[in-house]
Amino acid sequence: MKKWILALALVGSLFAEDGVKKVVFDLKTGNIETFEKKVLRGIAFHKGHYEGNLEKLDTAVVIHGDAYKFFVKDLKNSPYKNDKKLAAAQEQLSKRIASMSSTYEVEFLMCEATMRTLKIDKSNVYDFVKLTPNSTIGLIDKQNEHFAYIPIH
Repeated sequence: MKKWILALALVGSLFAEDGVKKVVFDLKTGNIETFEKKVLRGIAFHKGHYEGNLEKLDTAVVIHGDAYKFFVKDLKNSPYKNDKKLAAAQEQLSKRIASMSSTYEVEFLMCEATMRTLKIDKSNVYDFVKLTPNSTIGLIDKQNEHFAYIPIH
């Protein structure tokens, strides 16, 4: 009996990721203030919290709705060319978003279906952004990988 308990414990430990939390943000908002608060500052805060407790936070962001505009390189060649507030903030936002990808290892996934509808070319999207066939598939995949779901609408 003790051998079985030990064997089950060993098998369980192979599949457990001790100290790793997972979250997927469903990013749909085009509001700059909400984006900065919930994504740029929020993710950094949450990462710091878990690292301070000797845990890791794996983070993914699924981009769709009005949030495409934060991930476009050249606004002039996009549906957002007339967004003056975004144009004024874009240089700073682009640096902060790139830092989220590299420093905080945030995985950004963009809905490819609406990209086509909005006529946003992949070459006009930051290189670290990965494409998913649509936002629902991206969210389903992450939730099936045991990521907690947080909406940012």
